[in-house]
Amino acid sequence: MDDKAWMVVYTRSRSEMKVDNLLTSKNIECYCPTRKVEKQWSDRKKIIEEVIFRSYVFVHINETEIQTVLNTDRVMNFIYYNKKPAVIRDVEIDTIKKYLNEKDVEVSTMNSDDFEPNTKVKINHGVFMDNKGVVLKSNKNKVYVLIESLAQVMVIEFSKSHVTPMV
Repeated sequence: MDDKAWMVVYTRSRSEMKVDNLLTSKNIECYCPTRKVEKQWSDRKKIIEEVIFRSYVFVHINETEIQTVLNTDRVMNFIYYNKKPAVIRDVEIDTIKKYLNEKDVEVSTMNSDDFEPNTKVKINHGVFMDNKGVVLKSNKNKVYVLIESLAQVMVIEFSKSHVTPMV
């Protein structure tokens, strides 16, 4: 495995941004998707950066860098898929980055084990345009799209008219 691939590391709870900084300081390319959220305290409101995938950080590494990542403080292990470290396609990372750069994005995540597969759809609007996926659940304007290699569900809010069932 000489080529670099995106993989997912599992971090200690609430350590995602710290791990991202530690890996960056070791010259490891990594990505910790965040969103700006307004939080209300009893005396004030504040906008904070909130991690989207809790306890996950994406790393773009080759086989020789695996030990460096595992020897990083607060990194627990890699996320495995079929008994090997899960490899995330570049297009999936690019899609997440593009989507998060859109204006007024609403995102939350859930573990995909909570849902049963439902309907295959094609997205016909926005950065997900022409992507195919499985709607795991939908209500009002929310469509739950499975990112299979992560075993995560990204909750994406857009009009149901932007999704076409595949026949």
